[in-house]
Amino acid sequence: MENVLLIQTRVVGALVLRETRTTFGNSQLGYFWAIANPALGIAVLVGLFSMIGRVPPYGDSLALFFATGFLTFELYKKLSSSLMSVFDSTRGLLSYPLVVEIDVVLARALLIVATYLFIMLIFYGSLIVLGLASYPRNADQIAMAVLATSLLGIGAGLVNAVIMRLWATWKQIEGILSKPLFFISGIFFIPSAFPSSLVDLISWNPVLHCIEWVREGYYPNYNSVVLDKPYLLSITLVLLLVGLGAERLYRKKRI
Repeated sequence: MENVLLIQTRVVGALVLRETRTTFGNSQLGYFWAIANPALGIAVLVGLFSMIGRVPPYGDSLALFFATGFLTFELYKKLSSSLMSVFDSTRGLLSYPLVVEIDVVLARALLIVATYLFIMLIFYGSLIVLGLASYPRNADQIAMAVLATSLLGIGAGLVNAVIMRLWATWKQIEGILSKPLFFISGIFFIPSAFPSSLVDLISWNPVLHCIEWVREGYYPNYNSVVLDKPYLLSITLVLLLVGLGAERLYRKKRI
C-alpha cells in the first residue's frame, strides 16, 4: 500500500512539473505574468471606480475590497474552467499505465491552487506594506475559505470535464452560463446593501459564500448576512462526489 502511494505521489509530482512548464514555459516572464494578470485586473477596477468617485462598499480601501472578491472568484473560475479540458489536453499521458485521469486532475489543480496562494500572499502583503490594508483579523478563517473555494472549483471542474468528454459543446455553453457569476458573486458589493428578497436569490450562488467567508476572515467587524458554511460545504461535497463518481464510471468505459 505504501509503495502504491509513493508511486502515485511521484507520478502526480512529475505531472505538476510538466504542467508548470506547459503553463508558464521555461522563462521567468511566464511566472511574472501569472502574478501580474490578477494584479492588473484589480488595478483596473480600482482605477475605474476611483475615477467615478466610488467609495468601497466596506472598509477604507477599494484595493483590499476588490482583492478579497476578485482573487477568490478568480481562483474558483480558474479551477472550474481549466480542469474542464484537462482530459483532452493530456490525452497522450493517459496511455502510460501508471497515469490515470485523477492524477492529471490533481496535478493541474495543485499547480493552480499553489499559484493563487502565492498571488494572494504577494498582493495582500503589498497592500499591507503600502498602507492600503491592515493585517487580517483571522488568517485561519481566510485559509479555510480559500480551501473551500479550491475544493468547490475542483468539484465544478471535474463535473465540467466529464460533461465535456461526453458533449464537446459544453465548453461554450458553460462559458455563457458562468459569465453572470462575475457580477453576482459579491466582487463589487456586499449583500447587506440589497433588499432581503434579492439577497435570498443570490445566496444560492456558492461562490458568493466563498467571498463572504474571506471577507469575514479579513475585516475586523464584517458580519455577513448570507454566509452559510454548511450550505457551501454541502454543495462542494456534492460536486466532488458527482465529479469523482462520473470520472470513475467514464474511466471504466474507456478501459
